[in-house]
Amino acid sequence: MTVVPTFADVTKAARRIAPHVHRTPVFTSAYLNELSGAEIFLKAENLQKIGAFKARGAVNAVVGLSNSDAARGVITHSSGNHGQAIAFACAIRGIHATVVMPDHAPKVKVDAVRGYGADIVFCPQSEREKKLQSLVETHDYSIVHPFDDPAVVAGQGTATLEFFEQVAGIDTMIVPIGGGGLLSGAAIVAAEHKIVPFGAEPEIVDDAYRSLRDGIRYPATGEVSVGDGLLTGIGEIAFAVLSQAGTPILRVSEAEILEAMRMLAERTKLVVEPSGAVGVAALVRYAARFSGRRVGVILSGGNIELSRFSDGC
Repeated sequence: MTVVPTFADVTKAARRIAPHVHRTPVFTSAYLNELSGAEIFLKAENLQKIGAFKARGAVNAVVGLSNSDAARGVITHSSGNHGQAIAFACAIRGIHATVVMPDHAPKVKVDAVRGYGADIVFCPQSEREKKLQSLVETHDYSIVHPFDDPAVVAGQGTATLEFFEQVAGIDTMIVPIGGGGLLSGAAIVAAEHKIVPFGAEPEIVDDAYRSLRDGIRYPATGEVSVGDGLLTGIGEIAFAVLSQAGTPILRVSEAEILEAMRMLAERTKLVVEPSGAVGVAALVRYAARFSGRRVGVILSGGNIELSRFSDGC
């Protein structure tokens, strides 16, 4: 049976992680307001510890481990941001971390995972979970899953909890989705405000859209998007939460993601990675849906090699 965190779990997570993570700022943009016909608020999780929202869930999960589980060391798999977050959280607790990463992971993320002191094991994208399990069998590590862990989802929900504390009257949200930890956490909190957030995902890796449309949890497509943090299939927790909430998913093209990333850099001076810019890409593409509303958009991360601004990713 899938264990789904509650709103109370999110508020508990907020207290647990408060000494270790940033309360990230919210930005506005007159340009985006005019472009969309809406009032837009940008939650800058690209300015979070390790450069992404993932610090929230990782810290909540790792700090919450029992002493015996922590002593075994922690393992996870990640394209980068969750790996950095686990390495960061394990450093706080003074325990060993191992991260299984895909061969194509961006160098900036690989370097950051190593910089926080974790060991890295590389493998093809499709073999990450198999490789993780083999390492657990050998070393008896404690697993902290990137999104299918109630403590991780509760931690990710704290970004939305903060958002509603910082901005009054938000009446809809747009949140990126890969495995769905951030969006399901957002949905749990938003439900307390009678709001169903929109998810945003690249068209080329649209398993979440198809899964929620058809009521079947499809695997990852196996394709590679510029949104490298959104390649994983939707998780069990996210599927349960988002199916119950009736969460709509908005799909965007690769070109729209890159344009949103550049727009954010030029207009707001915020460095946002492609995965973190999908919400703004969806806002622009589907502007008519949001006209006249107060829209909260989570910019989920900012870990990008700066050369990608000029080389077309």
